[in-house]
Order: sequence, then structure tokens, then C-alpha cells
Amino acid sequence: MKTELIQVGKTVDKHFVASIEDYAGRIGHYMPFAITTVPELKNTKSLSEEQQKEKEGEMILKLLQPSDTVVLLDERGTEYRSVEFAAWLERCRHTARRLIFVIGGPYGFARSVYDRADAKVSLSKMTLSHQMIRLMFCEQLYRACTIIKGEPYHHE
Repeated sequence: MKTELIQVGKTVDKHFVASIEDYAGRIGHYMPFAITTVPELKNTKSLSEEQQKEKEGEMILKLLQPSDTVVLLDERGTEYRSVEFAAWLERCRHTARRLIFVIGGPYGFARSVYDRADAKVSLSKMTLSHQMIRLMFCEQLYRACTIIKGEPYHHE
């Protein structure tokens, strides 16, 4: 199973970039993993929040294939403990050819992206920056891989 993270906008903090790259490399030892960045919109002052979400949504949807399993990282998604997320990921390995996780822009997702999604996952009930979520997601995906393999990274 190929796994990909699609994110809107670049990660700008060099510390986050370094940590995300570190975890992405680690994940690559367990499964094919890629991060794709949808460029941030320019000149958004004339656009409403809804228009921005629609334009970002169009760019996200262009990257998806009909057979993809699409999971939105969304505050209204299902919250998992790390072990539960690992079990869920393991089930996906048996059903998905490409598992695509998506982090939206500052205003969330367009209705069209929600309609295309197969699942929603929340990493926290708290509001976190998009920069932080990227790092937290990569760490949790790596943790899930180690749990599935029975490695000692995760402690109960």
C-alpha cells in the first residue's frame, strides 16, 4: 500500500521541516510514503473563505485517483489512541492500494473534498497549527508502523 500526505501550503518553520523529513524517512522503511504540497493561493484578499476552500479543493481533487482511499485530517473526525490508529492502518493495508491523508488550508475543506473522503481522523480536540499537525501526523504514522511491527518505539 502506498501512503501519501497531501497538504495545502509549505511548512515554513525549519525545525518542523527537519522533523517531518526525519519521520517521513523513517516511515519509508515500513511503506512507500510521500508528501505532496498543494501551493497556497495568492491574492486571497478578494476571495471569501468559501471561495478559498473551493479553489484549494479543486487542486486537492486533481491529485486523487478514483480508487484512492482518502482520509481527511479534520477536527470533527474520529479520534484514536495510537494503538487503535495502528489497528485501523493495518486494516487499510488490506483494502487500500493508495491511502491518501489530507491536511487542508486555514479554513478547512470544501464540501467537494468532504464528499470525496472515505474517512476523517482527528489528532486532537484542541486547535493546532497546520505546521504542528503535519509533524504530529508524521510522528503518529511512524508510531503506528512500529506498533504494527511490534517494535519498542511505543510504550503502553
